[in-house]
Amino acid sequence: MSTESNTVPESAVNSGVTDPGCNAEKTRLLSWSVRREVWENRSIYIVPLIVAVVEVIGFAISTIGLADRRRAVLLFDPAHQRAAIEQPYDLAAMMMIFIVFIVGVFYCLDALHGERRDRSILFWKSLPVSDLTTVLSKASIPLVVLPLLAFAITVCVQLIMLLMTSAVLLFHGVSPGTTWAHFPMFQNWLVLLYGLIAIALWHAPIYGWLLLVSGWARRATFLWAVLPLIAIQIFEKITFGTSHFADMMNHRLFGFASDAFNFHGHDHPTIDSLAQLTPGRYLSSPGLWIGLVFAAAFLFAAVRLRRYRGPL
Repeated sequence: MSTESNTVPESAVNSGVTDPGCNAEKTRLLSWSVRREVWENRSIYIVPLIVAVVEVIGFAISTIGLADRRRAVLLFDPAHQRAAIEQPYDLAAMMMIFIVFIVGVFYCLDALHGERRDRSILFWKSLPVSDLTTVLSKASIPLVVLPLLAFAITVCVQLIMLLMTSAVLLFHGVSPGTTWAHFPMFQNWLVLLYGLIAIALWHAPIYGWLLLVSGWARRATFLWAVLPLIAIQIFEKITFGTSHFADMMNHRLFGFASDAFNFHGHDHPTIDSLAQLTPGRYLSSPGLWIGLVFAAAFLFAAVRLRRYRGPL
């Protein structure tokens, strides 16, 4: 009686031909590993949902007196009208972007450390899932899952806000068209999706570094991730009197905006049209590709660490 093998046939390896079935199996394992991360780390979606509920409740309270404020806003010029009407929707989106970044940071700090702490790494290593697949599934949470989740939740929140605004304005005899005319939903949602992708790619080395620390540190992962960066800044300032490393860290956090968008000067950092999106300039930015190289190096090191690290 013959048994089915889970390994790639030796003839395929020797001939240099990749088995399509093997690639499909790797993709399936990666997909299920990502699902496992979502199932085991409920804070990935619970925290953004809680923030979304808070945003909706806060906006519902702010609708008191909305009709009078809207009548006053309509006396402004068109540019100020749009800015005033869009403001709560933009704030909701920015708050969600900030929250998912924080969730991604703390998820990465615990992603590899947690399985060593509770000794579940012994069980997961007994399964036919490679260390590379495991680390990539964990990296995909802040790079793919959280941005998509933030986009979906933000769209739902803004739709609820829009319906609430329309109902309140109708009740007070004000046309809800004043909101629809100054809030281009689909354009703003496209800008939001583009921005989330740009931010995720730009922050990839940050998440890679945090995963590396998570796989290396025995305890206090947050301190091990942050203190070396602070120490380098202090050393540079005391020794050379410069702050290049601090500027580089600041650029890694916020520098994506100047490459991904074409703002009308620093005093007017708003997006009025899709023409202000500059994906070509962003994708040709050296900062993006240097960051992705560092991210790949950190993830490679995290894979090697997980291969030889045991439970705590």
